[in-house]
Amino acid sequence: MCDKKIFYITTPIYYVNDIPHIGHAYTTTACDTISRYKRMKGYDVFFLTGTDEHGQKIQTAAEAKGLTPQQLVDEVHQTFKELCKLLNASNDDFIRTTEERHVKTVQAIFSKLIEQGDIYKGTYSGYYCVPDETYVPENAMGPNKTCPDCGRPLTIMEEESYFFKASKYVPQLIEYYETHLKAVMPKIRYNEIMSFLKSGVRDQSVSRTSLKWGIPVPGDEKHVIYVWFDALINYATAAGYLDDPEKFAHWWPHVRHMVGKDIIRFHCVTWPLLLLALGVDLPVEIFAHGWWTVDGDKMSKSKGNVVDPFKIVKEYGLDPFRYFLMREVPFGNDGDFSELALVGRINSDLANDLGNLLNRTLQMIRSYRGGTVPACVDSQSELSAMSVEVLEKVDRAMNDYAFDDALKTIWEFIRRSNKFIDETAPWKLAKDETQSERLDFVLLNLYEALRLSAMLIAPFMPETSKRIWTQLGITDDPTSSQYDSFTWGDGKGNIIGASEVLFPRIDIEAWKKEREEKKLQEESAVIEHEAEIGIDGFKTVEMRVARITKCEEIPKSKKLYKLEVDLGYEKRTVCSGIKAFFKPDELEGKMIILVTNLKPVKLCGVESNGMVLCASVKRDGVSEQLTIITPEKDIPLGSRVS
Repeated sequence: MCDKKIFYITTPIYYVNDIPHIGHAYTTTACDTISRYKRMKGYDVFFLTGTDEHGQKIQTAAEAKGLTPQQLVDEVHQTFKELCKLLNASNDDFIRTTEERHVKTVQAIFSKLIEQGDIYKGTYSGYYCVPDETYVPENAMGPNKTCPDCGRPLTIMEEESYFFKASKYVPQLIEYYETHLKAVMPKIRYNEIMSFLKSGVRDQSVSRTSLKWGIPVPGDEKHVIYVWFDALINYATAAGYLDDPEKFAHWWPHVRHMVGKDIIRFHCVTWPLLLLALGVDLPVEIFAHGWWTVDGDKMSKSKGNVVDPFKIVKEYGLDPFRYFLMREVPFGNDGDFSELALVGRINSDLANDLGNLLNRTLQMIRSYRGGTVPACVDSQSELSAMSVEVLEKVDRAMNDYAFDDALKTIWEFIRRSNKFIDETAPWKLAKDETQSERLDFVLLNLYEALRLSAMLIAPFMPETSKRIWTQLGITDDPTSSQYDSFTWGDGKGNIIGASEVLFPRIDIEAWKKEREEKKLQEESAVIEHEAEIGIDGFKTVEMRVARITKCEEIPKSKKLYKLEVDLGYEKRTVCSGIKAFFKPDELEGKMIILVTNLKPVKLCGVESNGMVLCASVKRDGVSEQLTIITPEKDIPLGSRVS
């Protein structure tokens, strides 16, 4: 980390073509946590977040809703501001790329690079990813000419374009990264970027003529500035690059970016190359975190499993959600979100460990010392010695953005403090007058352990930290405290406040039952029914009882079985897509209901004359469970179903 006590941290600016989800909450919470921590370490902190509001996807989404692009972004960006409020984020600025201050900065930078010969006009032809709004070099394509980031098919495009001389500055960037090994974190991302740079970087197209929703190129307004060129500059805009040189000189040498791993090439290649062309310091660190899956499955709108942070916070509370995000996985790795895992953390870490330590300690101070924290001649103990080590380990972890390691260290201390209660047995000391000083010593140490724990968790769970301090009888805000000024024993003489349960335990069995009921309700709410028909319409479908006499695989098909069925009055061949759910010997001899008046159809070379009735549970149009409808009792083959 830089020696100067200045810290400028940014989230990526969030694209407003969709609503916020857990990924946005994750990055914002991480930036807020490190910002609060640095403030408590005495740093002058500037924390920036905001929204990216230009580009093809915005234009398309607006057209689909019958809005202008400006109307759409004015509406949607508010949800990201609400997310900041929801997460209790302490950001110092919220920037929008449609703001005048940003438009002016982008155009000034574009003009400067044209004047110095680092942007020139030409024609671009290549493979383009429409959803990601980027051209993809052939050596970076995925299989079958797909985008390496989103996997979607690429489109060949050709248009007049302005180009940035990225290739000119690549050797300089490689040299910088070789001497600044923590400029890109974690290590796996550093290696990825270095490999990409050394494979060769071409000059980059930085304008578009195929859309109108963007910042016009100054002096050539049939071109709009490429959304990624525009978006990246927001970090400089907010720091005062154009309109406040003194502010920019204060913050910029200390800038750090936190991004998802899907956009590291823009942040670790395009952006630094642009800064080198401008003669501006490169970011101190760029940290790329991983993605979240949900219950082991990829998160997507089509699957209906996108985690809504507003919903989770409403149900479980903000601080448990923040704690889970920062504790569950090493920052930089992919993580899996599970409500069951969240409930487990609440019950184990928050209710059992932290909550019990607080409740037991305050109850004993109230019972044995009338609510006043006792003093003692010497308050140094195993806990006080451990506290010094904890502060050092937490600082090392936070400097590496290892939030989970920091929390593990804090919880080791909390658990050791709980064990200290069991080892010293204050309830026994209270019964022996000769142990009065020993009891004072124990109670003061437990109080100090809580005071330190509350301060340590303040960046992660600011409201919980404050609630603990209120119960400890401390009136100020723990996030305004300074880690380096903490002195063990300073809490003596404090009068504790009223107690309250921090985190009520959640009954797991009741919770599971509630979830199942809720799941059924949600599924039933989205059932799509066919159009109503009369009895005459129903009578046109002929269904009869039959028996499967033979089941064979169809060599050309992964889904179909060839079934021989007996209707009593005749035998038929039927193809049925039930191969994934049954083995042939499970079907042979089975009574079924067969639709008999469907038009014959040829499937994989086999003529199918009928359809087997089944019931299925489907998700995203794919059957997860399937059962064959059978007669309840033995009934003659060929009997009509009505």
